[in-house]
Amino acid sequence: MSHDESPTLLRRQLGRFLREMRESQGLTIQDAAKEVQLSYNALQRLESGRTINPRKQDVRELCMLYEVDAEETKQAVDLAARAAAARGDDDVIALGGMFSDAFNMYVGLERSARRLTSYQVQVPGLLQTADYARALIGSFLHNGTNDEIERSVQIRLRRQVIVTRKARPVALEILLDESALHRIVGNRRVMRAQLAQLTEAGKRENVSLRIHPHSAGFTRGILHGSFVILDFGTDRRGDPVEPPVVYLDGGMSSDLYLEKQELVQRYTEMVDCIRRTALDETSTRDLLRQVAKEKYGDR
Repeated sequence: MSHDESPTLLRRQLGRFLREMRESQGLTIQDAAKEVQLSYNALQRLESGRTINPRKQDVRELCMLYEVDAEETKQAVDLAARAAAARGDDDVIALGGMFSDAFNMYVGLERSARRLTSYQVQVPGLLQTADYARALIGSFLHNGTNDEIERSVQIRLRRQVIVTRKARPVALEILLDESALHRIVGNRRVMRAQLAQLTEAGKRENVSLRIHPHSAGFTRGILHGSFVILDFGTDRRGDPVEPPVVYLDGGMSSDLYLEKQELVQRYTEMVDCIRRTALDETSTRDLLRQVAKEKYGDR
């Protein structure tokens, strides 16, 4: 167990999982709490990540009630133990990563967010075509079977429902580095289709897509990598449902999660700087069409 693990992120991850499992069974909090002999408030606190020391026995009984399989039950119980024992300082938290088989922390956060603000140097997963995703994943899982690659592709595509669903789609702001238009993933045909999909995605009311051009130089004089700011909206009283989180893809290492307010603020300020030098949405679509025609068009 890493002493750097964040108790708040772990509790939120556990609560989110339990809530989704309960809802998949069509149970209310009242129904589930009664079945496992918890109070309504106790289960509500557990699902919202506010239980300081989640009990493994409670988690195990809830998983049995929700008909969770043995492997996921084991992971959930382990998560409860880690959440109770973690003593992270909520500064920079390293969890999971490409090589982790544990619950995907980021996907759970992404699914719960009301707004995602992201700077990317490649087309983000939420806007990838199947062929673009297949080329990327196939390159990473170069020793994987076709079935393994295809499963990963389908998981990535299913994530996109948060953008396209009719009820409360996520507000998605993508600031995409121009290099993503020119670095070939797959082949010219794949890139042509991907740029066309980006053009269409940028027309959605809940999506803002803007290219950060090479001519903008280095924001604040540094070469920064990709990041995502996840915002979870506010409740009826106007209070944040959950504190915002900054996610940094760890690539070959662990993913990083920044929870500390001053660190989140730094990335929020970085976004403001990038916005000021990014193309507007109309110019972005023009550039996407131009590159698709001139670089990837039929010859």
